[in-house]
Amino acid sequence: TLRLSLDRGDLWDERSADGMQWELFTYENLVKHVLTPDVDYVNRIFDRAYRDTHPTKIPAGRIEFDLGEDASIESFRLDLSSATGSATLADGRTVEVFFSAVEQVALLRVPKVAPQGVRLMPPASLKKLEYPDPTPGEDGSLKWFEQEAADGLRFVVAIGGRSVDGATLYAVTVTSTNDSPDPVTLAKSRIDAALATGFVAMHAAHQAWWKTFWSKSALYVPEPHILRHYYLVRYFHGAASRRGSPPMPLQGVWTADSGNLPPWKGDYHNDLNTQMTYMGYQAAGHLDEGACYLDFLWDRLPRFRRFAREFYDTSGAAAPGVMTLAGEPLAGWVMYSLSPTMSAWSAHLFYLHWRYTMDDDFLRRRAYPGCSEVGQCMKELLRPNDQGLLVLPLSSSPEIFGNSQRAWLRPNSNYDLMCLRMLFLSLFEMADAQGLDAEAQQWKTLSDRLGPYHVRHDGTLKLSADEDLAESHRHLSNLMALHPFNLITAEGPERDRQTIDATLAEWDRLGTRAWTGYSFSWMSALQARVGRPEEAVRYLDIYARAFIL
Repeated sequence: TLRLSLDRGDLWDERSADGMQWELFTYENLVKHVLTPDVDYVNRIFDRAYRDTHPTKIPAGRIEFDLGEDASIESFRLDLSSATGSATLADGRTVEVFFSAVEQVALLRVPKVAPQGVRLMPPASLKKLEYPDPTPGEDGSLKWFEQEAADGLRFVVAIGGRSVDGATLYAVTVTSTNDSPDPVTLAKSRIDAALATGFVAMHAAHQAWWKTFWSKSALYVPEPHILRHYYLVRYFHGAASRRGSPPMPLQGVWTADSGNLPPWKGDYHNDLNTQMTYMGYQAAGHLDEGACYLDFLWDRLPRFRRFAREFYDTSGAAAPGVMTLAGEPLAGWVMYSLSPTMSAWSAHLFYLHWRYTMDDDFLRRRAYPGCSEVGQCMKELLRPNDQGLLVLPLSSSPEIFGNSQRAWLRPNSNYDLMCLRMLFLSLFEMADAQGLDAEAQQWKTLSDRLGPYHVRHDGTLKLSADEDLAESHRHLSNLMALHPFNLITAEGPERDRQTIDATLAEWDRLGTRAWTGYSFSWMSALQARVGRPEEAVRYLDIYARAFIL
């Protein structure tokens, strides 16, 4: 049996979690009960959104091809250069499949002996969302099912086949009411057109798109396993980050087809995952693929303004640290998922896009206006402390101390301080580039009033003013100034180099016991940025060997 798992990025159940008390879901109420403290109350009110089956990303299903009892599959292969998958059978035949880069259809070709049967398999996990059974349909060689979801969403999985030159050619598509009020008719037209065009012609257009994609840049390192993974990650951007479509959430469109709903709801985690996924496209020249994420954030700016107003009681805009496709807050470990500075980290990507492109139109229309709205929200949240420094009402450093009361740190944590400083300094630079002198000075003053980073006597970066990092930690949250923000650099003054040396020595001493895969890739990028190439390779080697299947 050959299984073709299917998905698309905009299939979402956006219904709020049952029992949400939105009138209590405010930053003022969160601050009050964190400072009390009342952990049970905070979890009950603010973590409720994450403990229901919905909201959630939903899978599309799969198609199963019965190749017969005598058939066996020996190997699978993905050709990155042409984004073409293949399965080699024991009898020497090769089944090929590609999802067109230019049309919303997949083509699969089975040579010689046709499959004995083709089954359309709706996602069994949708039973958990209490959806009705899908409606099957058939029209000649076309087969489909139509699934009713929530809030009027319906989607269709359809397949059609024909015999061509001694092979069986199948065309597959997933349509929804996001495309057309009649997704069945749209699916039929897509399949008919693809079958009429044929595998060779469709594949030629597909290959041409990928040839252009790969021509943007090239990189060589002598370690094959590292180089292979580098190109695989670039492939992810070409395959799943296209303007006009949703950007990559936690698993992209590659959620394990295991009969379950996506882990962690398949959502948008803005406390590392989305930002670091989109940290490398600029240097690789994949500006359109990166702009997919920036378009996504920009299109949700009205929702982020409402979130700033309803949750933080400020003007400006703020993105939830964890959110649905529509930008609705999901919470989950609220000290990070409802941290205001996650918005500052996301805003950083607009600044970077401008710096790499030097596109003045993008600066004027999007980068500066969007980042300014985030800056306005942060400005209104900050209050002077006893020393006259600007601090937030609450502070944290993802993801230290988990979902415990101890995770609330004395404001401002180094993480929050670094995110705020990067935001204000980038706004200063963007305002200055436009000749907005008064606004530039305002942002520079806000950065200055945050005060210095919290360091020990030897320069080691702490978590906060009164707490050291004392254990192995998977999130490089107190190192943000080194990378990705480049606020403390090897090219800087002596105190910068002292801080880099002392802090990285401390991280080495604490070890990697609590690290996950992303910790190694992030640390590799950081080590490269501070001028330690051998360490960068060492961490990449561990990452590629130990964390990549």
